[in-house]
Amino acid sequence: MNTDMLLGFGFALVLTVILMPLFIPLLKRMKFGQSIREEGPQSHMKKTGTPTMGGLVFLIAIIVTTLVVALVTDLLTSEIMILLLVLFGFGLIGFLDDFIKVVLKRNLGLTSLQKLVAQIVIAVVSFFLLNSIDFDTALSIPFTSISIELSGLYVLFLIFWLVGFSNAVNLTDGLDGLVAGTASIAFAAFGVLAIFQDKMGIALFTFTVAGALIGFLVFNKYPAKVFMGDTGSLALGGALAVVSILLKQEFLLLIIGLVFVLETLSVILQVGSFKLRKKRIFKMSPIHHHFELSGWSEWKVVTVFWLVGLVAAVIVVSLEVV
Repeated sequence: MNTDMLLGFGFALVLTVILMPLFIPLLKRMKFGQSIREEGPQSHMKKTGTPTMGGLVFLIAIIVTTLVVALVTDLLTSEIMILLLVLFGFGLIGFLDDFIKVVLKRNLGLTSLQKLVAQIVIAVVSFFLLNSIDFDTALSIPFTSISIELSGLYVLFLIFWLVGFSNAVNLTDGLDGLVAGTASIAFAAFGVLAIFQDKMGIALFTFTVAGALIGFLVFNKYPAKVFMGDTGSLALGGALAVVSILLKQEFLLLIIGLVFVLETLSVILQVGSFKLRKKRIFKMSPIHHHFELSGWSEWKVVTVFWLVGLVAAVIVVSLEVV
């Protein structure tokens, strides 16, 4: 990691750590507390009222740090602007969802259709922006020289990828520190890949995100003083998907983001099994709740999932850079 990357990482971390203690009391005064689902694990009911929408803080830290450092180091590129647009766009969707649930007291927030349409709009806008910089619309097969040209059909893949991973990270955000830890590992891993591709602007962005998330983790680790909310999780998922696209390492996200993939698969399998067989595969989904109900402490589940994410990321990076 060179000096520019360290500057982004460190500045975002420090900015998040400084802003969060100012933001948490504000959230409490405004009664922006988390509502816990009654059908969730009973041990989570004690989290009711914990301030949420903390993702706003690290999103501000990421955007400010990326723009300032990129300008100072002459790394401000079209790719960075696309990443910031997606981060902001998906964060805005999450913010509206959180605002409706927390402030307006409508538990369901945005409807599934409203969220889907908004996510698709951002994905389509991203496709046109990528086309404006003469983007390669071929899909690369990991660890091979094979690529599949999609041309105009790439927009369909882009929609699927952004919607899928934004929702996957959102599903994973159910335990204290789980997403902050796994996402920081994933962004850092792509940061290393970006450096080896000499895509320093993308590397700056990824390490800035990782730094902001580590700063957030100080307050979000168990027992959490604040949650990121959909504001943070949707933004992180969308941005992570675009990073993999810009680096032309789309399918590597399935391994680097293995925890997010497994969490999503557990929900799909659970719902499918119950509809087809009237039987559940897991005690509860997403799968992190299954381990909780199997007797694991929340902290054990989180640390094991972090380890899974770290091992997957290290394997991918090792294979790619050798």
